[in-house]
Amino acid sequence: MGLRWVLLPLVLVTGCSQGTTSPTTTVLIVNGYTIEAGADLANADLRGTDLRGADLRGAYLVSADLSGANLTDANLSNANLAVAYLFRANLSGAKLSGANLSYANLADANLANANLAGADLTSAYLTGADLTGAIMPSGMIYP
Repeated sequence: MGLRWVLLPLVLVTGCSQGTTSPTTTVLIVNGYTIEAGADLANADLRGTDLRGADLRGAYLVSADLSGANLTDANLSNANLAVAYLFRANLSGAKLSGANLSYANLADANLANANLAGADLTSAYLTGADLTGAIMPSGMIYP
């Protein structure tokens, strides 16, 4: 079994089954937070972090600060981002289907080509957000 550690502001740990070289699990640790599907990241300070392509399906990110974070192509399907702070976050191409974004601050966020089908945007703050090509909660594509 092999583990790989990259010691920067983040740690990437990949576990392999004995006798194989293909990864079976990937865990990303950023600023002491474990980033994975279903993670409890309520109130987490993830400002400016690079989470491109991260698997955060069903994650609990209530009141998390993701301002300026790069979440390009991240999978946030069914994640709870209620009251999250996503000011100037890059969510281009992100999968946000079924996500709870109620009362989230998405001001100046890049949501171009994001999938928001079935997402809850109740009272979300979207001033200045780029929604070009985004699939909206209704399933319609934003012009």
